[in-house]
Amino acid sequence: MPWTQMYDPAHNLGLSALLAAIPILFLFYALAIKKMKGHIAGTLTVVVAIIVSILGYHMPAGLAVLSFVNGGLYGLFPIGWIVVTAVFLYQITVKTGQFEIIKDSIAGLTEDRRLQALLIAFSFGAFLEGSAGFGTPVAITAAMLAGLGFNPIYAASICLLANTAPVAFGAIGVPVITLGQVAGIDPMLLSKMIGRQLPFLSILVPFWLVAIMSGWKGVKETWPACLVSGGSFALSQWFSANYLSPMLPDIISALFSLVCLILFLRVWQPKNIWRFPNEPRIQGTRPHHAAGAVIKAWTPFILLTLMVGDWGMGSVKAVLDSVTLKFAIPGLHLAIIKDGAPKAMEAIFTFNWLSAGGTGILIAAFISMLILGMRFNDWLRIFGETIHDLRYALLTIFMVLGFAYIANFSGMSTTLGQALTVTGAAFPFVAPFLGWLGVFITGSDTSSNALFGKLQYITGQNIGVDPVLTVAANSSGGVTGKMISPQSIAVATAATGQVGKEGELFRFAIGPSILMTLFISILVTLQAYIWKWMIPAHGDLTGTAITTAAKANPADGIGILIGTLVIIVILAVVVSLSNRRPGGREVYTPGK
Repeated sequence: MPWTQMYDPAHNLGLSALLAAIPILFLFYALAIKKMKGHIAGTLTVVVAIIVSILGYHMPAGLAVLSFVNGGLYGLFPIGWIVVTAVFLYQITVKTGQFEIIKDSIAGLTEDRRLQALLIAFSFGAFLEGSAGFGTPVAITAAMLAGLGFNPIYAASICLLANTAPVAFGAIGVPVITLGQVAGIDPMLLSKMIGRQLPFLSILVPFWLVAIMSGWKGVKETWPACLVSGGSFALSQWFSANYLSPMLPDIISALFSLVCLILFLRVWQPKNIWRFPNEPRIQGTRPHHAAGAVIKAWTPFILLTLMVGDWGMGSVKAVLDSVTLKFAIPGLHLAIIKDGAPKAMEAIFTFNWLSAGGTGILIAAFISMLILGMRFNDWLRIFGETIHDLRYALLTIFMVLGFAYIANFSGMSTTLGQALTVTGAAFPFVAPFLGWLGVFITGSDTSSNALFGKLQYITGQNIGVDPVLTVAANSSGGVTGKMISPQSIAVATAATGQVGKEGELFRFAIGPSILMTLFISILVTLQAYIWKWMIPAHGDLTGTAITTAAKANPADGIGILIGTLVIIVILAVVVSLSNRRPGGREVYTPGK
């Protein structure tokens, strides 16, 4: 007989919320105060969560352990798979010597570290978030900045902070579409509302990044570039979210921001070129590389862009998912019932080995091997070394996702959500913090929306505030929790080779995370009671939710894949021709 969740085990919602918060408080303590390594803090948090779920929530021990295993498997695949393949692709560029050319090409735009961070962490990272999500942007951009000469911890910190504003529309709009399904609201309506919240944050993030790197003096020196970067992103984010589709804002905004900033840097540079303290000055001028050599060096990341873009499209997924393997978790599937739900919770592990984002990145890495002239044995060796280097990071991801699933399947997450809804008229201020909490626990804005979307809808109705606002606030507030999610921190330390320093990253990110959430909370409160005109007009909220699967056409997906193959062939020909020029060929040396 299925076990039914209870949300008030202490018979007092405040005490029950305190009980549910024990594992989270312990995780804060382990990372921020005791400075434990991520995999140790994650393991101990899982132990605490299992104890609370069994003794506090009266969850059967077997279900608690199986919930942990279910979450841990999801942590390894697809999350861990993305991390491994993303770092692997980066290592290929390093081992083949191509990253040196990439560094020179970026420095050709600007040698100012602040502006390099805007180009890579903010704009390029937003594109990766919009195309793939699930850890890809932090893994790739943090590794790139570290390779450019950024202090690894600094690189990881900056990329965590930059990966905020794009999160709500990440992975081709999946968080917004999921939120619409759960709440019963047209995703386009939610897209409009979120598009009238996040642009205010988007325009501030570049200034925030620069201020953290070089103080307010640095902001004064670079404010035109910050304004171009953040302003172009915010403007296109508002337009695409309100007039196009929830699937497009990140990709359009990121590309527009990237192009605008590159063009601007052609005609403007800060008076003082800022570098890190004690960073050695470059003697003379940087090497000049032919266009063919630059294209060849960027080939792995061009392929990455093509692959994650394709893999994020519903029509392509419809083709690739035809070989997906699914199996129910024995003993857990349909063994738990949410209080008041019509049916038991499903526990199905989806092994979408072909459609997973990490597989698209691996294919990009394989094609890169062919174009760059690597030997297959060396390619395999680097892949093995990458997995070995990331072993503790993968263990951390396994543990924190296991904890997230324990919190969900035991009912602890729902208890915390319900506790925040008793705030009455102040709920619009609290609503973003509910999304923030959900992303911290699950590591995903999509998961947070699935967890709290309906609760936000019901509470908004009960207090007389338009539920479109409170539901959208869950996603807008959730983006600010991404930077302190243990999952995101584990990805960032893995990408930069700083495994074991998760606590240092957490302490850096917690302050900006809370301040950004406060900013969103104030904005939502103003929209609820003063700026009501900002809430999009609507009629019936229900019955209009859409899914990407419903619009997916396998024939379109096959066409997109064929088109991508043609582009790859053209790219390979261009690189091959550049290698035939005198002095153009670069020979790969194993172990370089």
